[in-house]
Amino acid sequence: MKVSHESPISILNYSKEYNDFDYCLVHLLDEYPEYKRYYEGARGSYNREVLLDNSIFELGKAFDSHKFWVKVKEIKPNMFIVPDVLEDAKGTVDSFKAFANYTLNIKESFLTKAIGAVQGKTWHELKECYKFMSDSADMIAISFDFSYYQAIGEGKSHLEKWCTGRQRFINDLISNGIWNWNKPHHLLGCSLAKEFRFYVDRDIHNIVSCDTSNPVVAAIHGLKYDADYGLDNKPSTKLADLITHNFTDDQLELVKYNTTMFKKIIRR
Repeated sequence: MKVSHESPISILNYSKEYNDFDYCLVHLLDEYPEYKRYYEGARGSYNREVLLDNSIFELGKAFDSHKFWVKVKEIKPNMFIVPDVLEDAKGTVDSFKAFANYTLNIKESFLTKAIGAVQGKTWHELKECYKFMSDSADMIAISFDFSYYQAIGEGKSHLEKWCTGRQRFINDLISNGIWNWNKPHHLLGCSLAKEFRFYVDRDIHNIVSCDTSNPVVAAIHGLKYDADYGLDNKPSTKLADLITHNFTDDQLELVKYNTTMFKKIIRR
């Protein structure tokens, strides 16, 4: 499983040491020129694999579709998440269909993959959205924080229920014969890092990548990972709100330590 930990601008170059690929938040590109310069050169100049996200988690709604298409043309990522609608299966499917012409234009220009994010509020909605993305997208993305997980997950806290809820959702897709073993999957974010060992230990081999800023944000807050499970809590700060953070030497040491421990959690 490849991993990317979103990182502040001050350590983007250093992040190549612990990231398998680069994860770009589209809404930050115009606001921070240094951020944009890094990602404009990441694929071409540095041969980095780049995933461009539509920033729905940070903005509450996906970046404008036409503007997003323009950014895809500028950054030329290896893969990008098609604009989706939070917990709205129909809205997400409609958005994916509407973006089809944009996608064709992009793919005619350079090699890239369209990632379809699964959305919905119920098992039926999520299942039907998954089936559509299984048929239509090059990759499938599954988020960490569906409200549905609070209904099916185990544990006392929201974090535990998000963690075990996504595990159960994926396991239910597999046990019901819905999971597409021939298509790569990406896991968006996490509540607790220990979640990912579940997929590795069960050899769900086509979960090919995940992204989470958790080890980096934890380091900024002075929190140290445990090698077996990471943390039992989660700082509420979003990485995008820390994008201009400058690190102390101690924080940088924690970044190195936490990202190393994250690899151990996923048996690397």
